[in-house]
Amino acid sequence: MSKIIAVIGGTGHEGPGLALRWAKSGRYRVIIGSRQAEKAEGVAAELNARLGQSLVRGMANVEAAAAADIVVLTVPYSAHAASLESIRPALAGKILVDVTVPLQPPQVSRVHIPPGGSAAVEAQTLLGDGVRVVAAFQSISAVHLEDPDHPIDCDVLVCGDDAGAKAEVIALAQAAGLRGLDAGPLQNAVVAEGLTAILIGINRRYKVRGAGIRITGIGEQPS
Repeated sequence: MSKIIAVIGGTGHEGPGLALRWAKSGRYRVIIGSRQAEKAEGVAAELNARLGQSLVRGMANVEAAAAADIVVLTVPYSAHAASLESIRPALAGKILVDVTVPLQPPQVSRVHIPPGGSAAVEAQTLLGDGVRVVAAFQSISAVHLEDPDHPIDCDVLVCGDDAGAKAEVIALAQAAGLRGLDAGPLQNAVVAEGLTAILIGINRRYKVRGAGIRITGIGEQPS
């Protein structure tokens, strides 16, 4: 049976695009999570309309996390701790994929290192060893994710302390049409998160949308 992914904060910018791609892949069952179930259901209905079939469900965050095998957190850093606290009881024994970037508006093109070292490390500290936290997908533009048929020439840096959990997230990247690369322990998430601020600045200075990163020298992007 296909594993269930819950995208918490799935009504924002990054979440719907990831959910759309995972649902279209046919490899996972997908739930959109939001603080308001009605909002999640609305976004799920929009995604299903695009997919041409009912593949995505919408639920309140806590119910979505409880129903999932893998939970993906795509919220702004300002909502990071509160979101984790709200779903914490539902995360025991599961993988949490933290997509959060600790940006500090209005200077979002400057790298900000939070007190805990990185958002992902803060998540691991808050949740404890019973949850396997993996940092990934921070540098993938929502502009590209919105079109599931659009190939994305960008790599996903996957950081975590559990090899099995990282392998699961690399498979998630592949299902979304991306190449996931093992970027080392969770401590390295500070670099993956910081790249987002750098890419925002590049987008502005070069007047482009969706600049990304590629790691060279290790083969082509898998199909």
